Amino acid sequence: MSYKEETLKKYLDDLAAKLPAPGGGSAAAFTAAMGASLISMMVNFTLGKPKYVKYERDLQFILKESDALRLRFLDLVDLDVVAYQSKDIREALDVPFMVCRLCYEAMKLCPPLIKKGNLNLISDVAVAAILLEGAFAAAYFNVEINLKYLKDKNFAAKVRKELKLKAKRVMKIRQKTEGQVGKIIRG
Repeated sequence: MSYKEETLKKYLDDLAAKLPAPGGGSAAAFTAAMGASLISMMVNFTLGKPKYVKYERDLQFILKESDALRLRFLDLVDLDVVAYQSKDIREALDVPFMVCRLCYEAMKLCPPLIKKGNLNLISDVAVAAILLEGAFAAAYFNVEINLKYLKDKNFAAKVRKELKLKAKRVMKIRQKTEGQVGKIIRG
């Protein structure tokens, strides 16, 4: 089954049902896709506005990246279902590990939008950062549960080290983004 071709209702019904998949891993990828979508939306509402013309090149880059990430996250929604059904620990680990890595990349797109994005949508940058941090944390839990059963302890240690560092950075970016957006909103 390809959830990216289905309705939201179908996905959520299956997520709520007594089915082995979709589960937390695909939900993390879907949440990340929503965060990336909000980044794209903000840029789409910013491009072409005279006030932001000096940021056009940066905005085009951010849009290209966020659109690509959104599509990749949607692929990962389905890949997580396939990986879970395969019963291969390494395959089940790879998908949430990729979600974490891509959430980290998507998070880096948020701070520039505080200055370069349409102020009428500034709250959406904070929402995107919050969703991406949540998706990262959710995927991280799925990585950890699979690492528990992985026999390659050296690989497991490398993965944990990378994700621990990225988790700190993701949290820092979200806090900074949320703080700056809050100041703008509250004046």
